[in-house]
Amino acid sequence: MCLFMGMIPFLMYGQMWKEKDKHYHYGAGVVVSTLTYEYVYRRTEDTKKAFIYSVGSAILVGTLKEMVDHNHKGNRFDGRDLLATTYGGLTIGVTFSLFRKSK
Repeated sequence: MCLFMGMIPFLMYGQMWKEKDKHYHYGAGVVVSTLTYEYVYRRTEDTKKAFIYSVGSAILVGTLKEMVDHNHKGNRFDGRDLLATTYGGLTIGVTFSLFRKSK
C-alpha cells in the first residue's frame, strides 16, 4: 500500500516527471517535509500535527520558491513545480504517519 501511495504522483502526472527539474522539486519537498515532520513530532509526539506541518511546510517552501522565480526576468510561477514539491511533502507525511501512532 505504501508503495502505491508513493507512486500516485507518478501515475497521475507521468508526463510531468520527464522534466528533470520536477525531480529536484520533489526531492526538495521530501527534505523539507522530513525535517519538519521529525521536528514537530519530537516536540509534540502528535502524528496529526506533524503531518499537517510537514505537508504545509513543503507547500509553503514551494510557493515561496515559485514567487522568487516569478520575480526574475524570463521566469514565471510554475504550478507544476509547486505540485511536484507538494507531492514530495505528501509522500513523506503519509508514509511517516502510517508507521507512527499518536500517543
